[in-house]
Amino acid sequence: MAEPFITTVVGSMPKPPWLYRQMPLDTKGFDNHGTGSDWLLEGDPLHNAQDDAVRLAIYDQESTGVRIISDGEQRRKSYLTYVTSRLGGFDYETLEEKWIRDGRRLAQVGRCTGPVEWRGPIVVDDLRFLLTNTTSPVKVTLPGPMTVTDSTFDAYYGDERTFALAVAAAINREAKALDTLGPAVIQFDEPVFSRYPDKVAEWGVDALNRCAEGLRAQTAVHVCYSYTIPGVERPIRPSYPQILAELERSQIDQLALEFHAPQLDPALLELCPSKTVLFGCIDNADPEVENAQVIAQRLLAAAEHHDPEKLQAAPDCGLVLLSQATARAKLSALFRGAQIARDQIADPRGRGHGHNRH
Repeated sequence: MAEPFITTVVGSMPKPPWLYRQMPLDTKGFDNHGTGSDWLLEGDPLHNAQDDAVRLAIYDQESTGVRIISDGEQRRKSYLTYVTSRLGGFDYETLEEKWIRDGRRLAQVGRCTGPVEWRGPIVVDDLRFLLTNTTSPVKVTLPGPMTVTDSTFDAYYGDERTFALAVAAAINREAKALDTLGPAVIQFDEPVFSRYPDKVAEWGVDALNRCAEGLRAQTAVHVCYSYTIPGVERPIRPSYPQILAELERSQIDQLALEFHAPQLDPALLELCPSKTVLFGCIDNADPEVENAQVIAQRLLAAAEHHDPEKLQAAPDCGLVLLSQATARAKLSALFRGAQIARDQIADPRGRGHGHNRH
């Protein structure tokens, strides 16, 4: 029997201020994709500092009760270009201007200039370092193909689906290399699913399934509405009903879903009954720390519509934009809220909160 409301993270954690300087997007949301932020060190000192930052991210997660942890993506400027820049077929020297995220922001993006190819391990050493520094179950994240295509100017394929499936094949090669090390979860990040529900149905799930082929680890996909950007609208499209119905038929085991900030109805979870859901119940952008009792109420509300043993407690998205102290406080509140909800589920007097098919 699985334990209800296991705590986990989506992926990123804040970077220490001695490691990295974050450069915010301007008020128009203009972005030099994969650039615009700086490491404060270089060479061996940078590598050693990144190792220390990973150790700190591990401590921050484990000491706040997170059960399935990540390396906090401490070696990545961008969750996406950290991987794609090491694949064949991508050029980040000559950028192109492109509206991305369904026209939400204008970015200077890399180009696809030839066949997308996996040239060798990219994140494998990162995962190996994480595994040697923890006994906790771990997850590792990779960019999903729809998000890669949205974030890239296609100067080669001329067809979005063909481009995405080529990306998926390369990402699958990396996922298989990671899988040999034995992570608990391999997650594919697809924030743009929320922006393009029709594409999800047409080819997005097919590309996602291709990423996950032949893996022993649990597979996950992360869907959200992207980070909050000052001065830029963050439209919440009513796309979850279509997306969740499509993901229910996918080969993916886990869905890491933003729920709290957009105030989505937990009844949507009835659309994906077979999946384990990482239920977003803390805001990754608001520095105010959530109340543990309120988190428990959110989890119990979700358990009205989904098997509690298939619900995990998680942030809405990565925590990279928060301070380290705020992230720790939020994860502590998440742990306490999950424990309160777990106790209520276990108490016979709390049976009314159980899943109606459980």
